[in-house]
Amino acid sequence: MFRARAWSGLLLAFSMVFLMGGRQVPLTDPAPVAVPAGLTTEKVAKAIKAALAGRTWAVTSEEPGHIVSTLNLREHMAKIDIVYDLQTVKIRYLDSGELMYAEKKGTRMIHRNYLSWIQNLINDMSRNFVLVQS
Repeated sequence: MFRARAWSGLLLAFSMVFLMGGRQVPLTDPAPVAVPAGLTTEKVAKAIKAALAGRTWAVTSEEPGHIVSTLNLREHMAKIDIVYDLQTVKIRYLDSGELMYAEKKGTRMIHRNYLSWIQNLINDMSRNFVLVQS
């Protein structure tokens, strides 16, 4: 009886480790987002901040051409660096909490939800560029 429980516990622990690893994906910063021609720097900043606010990201610091933003979602935290000009917007990972960030054999890994949060932000940003163009 004790042996069966020990093996069950060991199997459960191994399964948890295996499943946790499946939620991690390589962390890559997204390709720069193109800014449509004809926008001013103010309109680019407005579109970026609207996308952030729409996804509950908080602007932590801001200066011309540069925004640092933080997302606090349940127990998770993600912090990104956004650098923009009249041609592109570049988003770079800065920090996180409770997103299983780790470096494994020289590859940065993070919870797969982070990448979808960033992709949603990019989609909203691109849509907002069209809206502020009008």
